[in-house]
Amino acid sequence: MVEGREIIVGVSGGIAAYKAAALTSLLVQEGAHVTAVLTANALEFVGAATFAALTGRPVASRSFDPAAFPLGAHIELAARADLVVVAPATADVLAKAASGAADDLLTTLLLCAECPVLMAPAMNAAMWAKPAVQRNVVQLQADGVSIVQPGTGWLSCRQTGAGRMAEPDEIVASIAAALARRPPHSRP
Repeated sequence: MVEGREIIVGVSGGIAAYKAAALTSLLVQEGAHVTAVLTANALEFVGAATFAALTGRPVASRSFDPAAFPLGAHIELAARADLVVVAPATADVLAKAASGAADDLLTTLLLCAECPVLMAPAMNAAMWAKPAVQRNVVQLQADGVSIVQPGTGWLSCRQTGAGRMAEPDEIVASIAAALARRPPHSRP
């Protein structure tokens, strides 16, 4: 169901960013056209070269890149996207998206996106349990964002609990389900 679809993979800055590479690879293997958008914090965890190699496309990480995106990366990427998935979606990105804040390429892109948006949260169990984070998730769902719930298991903080990013194959299944309900749109 993802074959031929234009998917933006937004990667925010958490240790689960390494799973975003596996997600990207799965999407490409299934025939999707993928562009990776990495936040500055994501680039502290994973390299742009990894995503460029997996997608065969340049990685977008800067809000201002007139040579690559004369109309603005957030506008051009949103216009061609059939779906945007943010994996991992950190507490910071959830809060920004829930409030409409836009201070980097990924959050600005989320405000421009008129296609389905999925988020796969990933964070420490204590963070995931915080009322503020849960309020943000509820707000995002009310705004039409699909949440791929995190699992429970071993976390990078050497604890076991809820907050582990969903596995890439589970996220791909959620993407396919969202795209099945929506025909491809015409590209500008």
